[in-house]
Amino acid sequence: MPPFRVGLGYDIHPLVLGRPCILGGVLIPSEVGPEGHSDADVLLHAAADAILGASGLRDIGHYFPNDAVAHKGLDSAKILKKAVDEAERLGWKVGNLDLVLIGERPKIMPYVEAIRQKVAEIMGVDPSQVGVKATTNEGMDSLGQGKALAVHAVCLLFRP
Repeated sequence: MPPFRVGLGYDIHPLVLGRPCILGGVLIPSEVGPEGHSDADVLLHAAADAILGASGLRDIGHYFPNDAVAHKGLDSAKILKKAVDEAERLGWKVGNLDLVLIGERPKIMPYVEAIRQKVAEIMGVDPSQVGVKATTNEGMDSLGQGKALAVHAVCLLFRP
């Protein structure tokens, strides 16, 4: 078995008025927030799926079904922590995680460092192992019109 594995994660949530905007475990001041069954932290959902995928495991919906009453309003840090724990159970460690948020709003540049720190804390890694970037969708589709947020995540796992 190769000593490295790469996983890709993706998530998208619509934005709605009056919903808290939690991204990477950080509350971002905004009039809109991602809608979802849990706290809808699109960054942590994509990160968890990247880790689970690199581990050869099923996606977060398998572990946290979105129709389970017990998961209503769930803190997505628990989802990411579960993904890391499952990877470690199989002998993998997170080498790095790279996240790209796509959307017009809210602007996250003032919060990037806090997000990096929080994601690293949840995963038990150094913040230098977490990349966080944001881009727009140039006015195209629901992302570009400010109606949704999406995230692409890539994770490298290694065997220590």
